[in-house]
Amino acid sequence: MISEALLVTFGLPSAAAGGYLGMLGLLSGRSATKPPSVPRESLPRLAFVVPAHDEATGIQRTVQSLLAVDYPEDKRLVVVVADNCKDDTASLARQAGARVLERHNLEQRGKGYALLFAFDILMAEGQIDGVVVVDADTVVTANLLTAIGARLATGERVVQAHYGVSNAEDSWRTRLLAFAFTLFHGVRSTARERLGLSTGLRGNGMGFHVSTLREVPYRAYSLAEDVEYALELGLSGIRVAYAEEAEVLGDMVAGAAGSDSQRKRWEDGRRVLLSRYVGPLLTRGLTRRSGLCLDLAMDVLVPPLVSVVLYASLGGAAAAATCALTGASGWALLPWAVGGAGLVLYVAKGLSMSPRGWMTLVDLRHVPRYVLWKLALKVRRSHQPSGEWVRTTRQEQPR
Repeated sequence: MISEALLVTFGLPSAAAGGYLGMLGLLSGRSATKPPSVPRESLPRLAFVVPAHDEATGIQRTVQSLLAVDYPEDKRLVVVVADNCKDDTASLARQAGARVLERHNLEQRGKGYALLFAFDILMAEGQIDGVVVVDADTVVTANLLTAIGARLATGERVVQAHYGVSNAEDSWRTRLLAFAFTLFHGVRSTARERLGLSTGLRGNGMGFHVSTLREVPYRAYSLAEDVEYALELGLSGIRVAYAEEAEVLGDMVAGAAGSDSQRKRWEDGRRVLLSRYVGPLLTRGLTRRSGLCLDLAMDVLVPPLVSVVLYASLGGAAAAATCALTGASGWALLPWAVGGAGLVLYVAKGLSMSPRGWMTLVDLRHVPRYVLWKLALKVRRSHQPSGEWVRTTRQEQPR
């Protein structure tokens, strides 16, 4: 029957996305790999690089956190890039003990330009073996440099630490976002690490060996510059390793207005990369049999979780109703069932790995509000050009 063929066809995207996420859920879990052990004298010389645009409010806290890491003092440096700042970010960073690079360029604005500026200076000086990028609103665990440095010393070229939320208890939005980070940064990353694939870059807690930056310069200027650079690395055959035992914890927006602008930037940036990179990644993956490239392509192709859940649930319900009304075979529901089962498995694994554990289920009651907010964002979507800095207001009253 034509209805059965249509039901199967419309169910294939759900099966692909849900099945993919479910597979990652099956393969994920804490302690995916044993951290390498490296003598302290063999650890590389690393520079923290903190891109900052008008971050006077929190820059000193971040610098102090970085200076407190457990790593040989003669092998670590904290560098703040004060990029087109109009406040006293630079002076406050110096007072806190950081080296400051000030950059003023009104034509080339954004985090990608700031990072390339710092990387070029530090590599030209020749005093470091690698860099670790930390956002200006972040605190880190004391083992961050050791975790990244040990992996760089044992052959990895790019490392991503776990990225979590420092203010998860501020509002229902930050609690849901903390759970989303567990899914996206924890579940997916541990599964990919087990498979020897690239965990991707998260923009915060990224470590690079200088040889990688010379081979693939950090010329990523989009709204999602971290994802863009990870895809460029993948096309060059370079994977991103995952350091799950070390964390960077960033402040997230608790209120509505700042969340709107932040979410728009994230999703606009990923949508642009979808059209630019999926074709080359699939081509490279198929012609060179590269699982790394195929996985990166799938990662970009899979929509945000809310969109996948909406499609699977609404589509599955409509497909079931169609079968009941038309007498279509139940086999037509198989793709929808596969997609739904995969999503349940993925979310369940996230709940088991969440810092709040199964108590996170209580926060899921806010998902309908979150879905309505996301739909409203799509209706009034605006586009931010290039990767220009947009300072998100974080001190808001939660709503």
